[in-house]
Amino acid sequence: MRHLRLREDDLPELDNSRDDPASHLRLPMRSPLDRLRHALSFEIIGLLLIVPLGAFAFGMPMHDIGVVGVASATLAALWNMVYNYIFDHIMQRLFATTEKAMPSRVVHAVLFELGLLIVLMPFIAWYLGISLVQALVMDISFALFYMVYALGFNWAYDMVFPLPEWADERPE
Repeated sequence: MRHLRLREDDLPELDNSRDDPASHLRLPMRSPLDRLRHALSFEIIGLLLIVPLGAFAFGMPMHDIGVVGVASATLAALWNMVYNYIFDHIMQRLFATTEKAMPSRVVHAVLFELGLLIVLMPFIAWYLGISLVQALVMDISFALFYMVYALGFNWAYDMVFPLPEWADERPE
């Protein structure tokens, strides 16, 4: 019986990136300027939608909803940049990519809004002079709106501004 001898360069190249803890550091990610563009455009478009909708839905002056909206958007923009940076690193670590399928987009949106809900509810109650229960209802309403909005906005943003790595991962 003859033995087949294989040389190292005859073997297929294996992707060991999941075994290499530092591999996620070499994958391309969004730049700080891209993250800033994302956060600002998300918040500005969101405000243009939520202020009139919130004033109508809750029977409050647009000015009051506007102040709550701007304060919330400012906090949300800061949270957005930090949260997305962390979420992308977790995605790279677990899946070796930052491209999000629908299930990860849903998890992303829900976790983001839960974190924001915890911080914003006391502020809304204080500024509008309403109870914490009323603020919770208002905050949940805003969170539901923003979860749907975030899902759509982030999908559209990724379509308009895709990362080069994603093109390499799609089958032709």
